[in-house]
Amino acid sequence: MDFREVVDSLPRYAEPLLVTVQVTLASAALALVVAFALGLMTSSKHLAVRTPARVFVEFFRGSSVVVQLFWFAFAMPVVLGIQFDYAIVAGIIALGLNYGAYCSEVVRGAIAAVPKGQLEASLAVNFTPFQRLRLVVLPQAWPEMIPSLCAFAIMLLKASALVSLISVTDLTAMAGLIGGQGGGVNQLPHYALILVVYFILAWGIWTGMRALERKAKRGLGVDAKPVKGRLTPAVAERGLL
Repeated sequence: MDFREVVDSLPRYAEPLLVTVQVTLASAALALVVAFALGLMTSSKHLAVRTPARVFVEFFRGSSVVVQLFWFAFAMPVVLGIQFDYAIVAGIIALGLNYGAYCSEVVRGAIAAVPKGQLEASLAVNFTPFQRLRLVVLPQAWPEMIPSLCAFAIMLLKASALVSLISVTDLTAMAGLIGGQGGGVNQLPHYALILVVYFILAWGIWTGMRALERKAKRGLGVDAKPVKGRLTPAVAERGLL
């Protein structure tokens, strides 16, 4: 493999790399908002609140994300008359809604895992529902969500390559474009390059989320990275070795 051509073409990857990062960050932000909204709704005791959220979750989880991309990019302008100015917006919305639906189950499960005694104690001190959510439920549920949300964030990074299907020039599209010149005989070095780039980006997400998890657990008095031979506060309280 001749990597000299790859090195010479590195400046051309700058803008597609920015597109990949933008799609990942914007989709992740939208997915997080959707996940919390749907997670809270599916945790509700009221059927009128829980049912539409469950239908939304199952629809987006049960249909193909590729079809959803095509729907937002090409079908909505025809069927509903909604036209996005940029194809990248359609990609962000499709990915954000799809992964938000998946992540909502993480939110729901973490909320359900909060000990009932904590909720009873908050009721005893006359907390409002919003106070219970903000001061009792979310601070304990958030650290439990982070590992799963980290996995979904990495999956979302990799899924961002799908926006190339709706004519958005990201890393994957650029690798195919440059490598396809000259009959496509030089595609392998370019795909090897973006393979490494995706790995570095995924490693950055994992590192950041691990730091966030440790910070969240320290806020609860739990050592997320215990020292060998020492009891963490949570373990010490339970009397476990």
